[in-house]
Amino acid sequence: MIESWKASSFQQMDARIFIEPQQGTTYTEVVGLAHRVEELGFEGFFTSDHYLKMGDHVSGLPGPLDAWTTLAGLARDTSQLRLGTLVSPITFRHPGQLAIQVAQVDEMSQGRVELGFGAGWYESEHKAYGLPFPSITERFDRFSEGLDIITGLWSTPESETFSYDGVHYSIVDSPALPKPWQRPSPPIIIGGRGKRRTPALAATHAREFNVPFASPTEWTDICAPVVEACETRERDPETLVWSAAQVVAVGATEAEFSRRAEAIGREASELRQNGIAGTVDEALEKIEAYREAGCTRMYFQVLDLKDLDHVAILAEALKL
Repeated sequence: MIESWKASSFQQMDARIFIEPQQGTTYTEVVGLAHRVEELGFEGFFTSDHYLKMGDHVSGLPGPLDAWTTLAGLARDTSQLRLGTLVSPITFRHPGQLAIQVAQVDEMSQGRVELGFGAGWYESEHKAYGLPFPSITERFDRFSEGLDIITGLWSTPESETFSYDGVHYSIVDSPALPKPWQRPSPPIIIGGRGKRRTPALAATHAREFNVPFASPTEWTDICAPVVEACETRERDPETLVWSAAQVVAVGATEAEFSRRAEAIGREASELRQNGIAGTVDEALEKIEAYREAGCTRMYFQVLDLKDLDHVAILAEALKL
């Protein structure tokens, strides 16, 4: 079943840039990179949704950015890029509030927004900013209810109201406004490595399934339960976009690659093994392995936001 899906997937791979502002940046740096990415012809520009740096929690100056505040700015400061999160956790925002935020930014961008949505996982950032962090079971329960609420609000016909009576969230006679620019709704991206609830939720609600930081073989194995969940629900797996996210560090020469690896605090040998990294030819070989596995969209995680030449080399290699 998964083999027939892979064989029929289209050949062209969408290329998007993915950033991690919680590592320490400013909106000025982000928008500067976004402008360069747009000029080079990348299809999208996505941000993580975190409030605390990974690793050394003391540093991270000048501080994290709020994802949806950032996307609101980018909605007005760019004109072509698809924009979104990888991913917004249910633990940060009430689903009714998030539905309003995403719909508003979608209108601000004239229909270029996508919602990457998940259960949340990074306990330290919740402690650092006083955000509740329930058990994984409760987080997935809330995630499931949140998907019902967000899609319900967006799909409610104008002049009608939406109500929802869940275990964790209740909505009573909401006017379900504002409506997103995109109809019926902005695409929802669901991802991760869950083997039971994640595939079922993706097959039910998502327009894209994303697997971050996995080898091509691992990527295929993680996607398989989602394909099965689609078939159980009589959904054609080809109606999903199948995507991967990987850190990228590419150089025209070995010395240039090594310099980029050092700039993001990674060993060149480790990065070669676990990312899309090395010389241009090496990077293209790794990307091709994902394409052959059935991946139709790649999010390239760029960690040095000031290195605009890096995205130019990547764009040239991809022939954007």
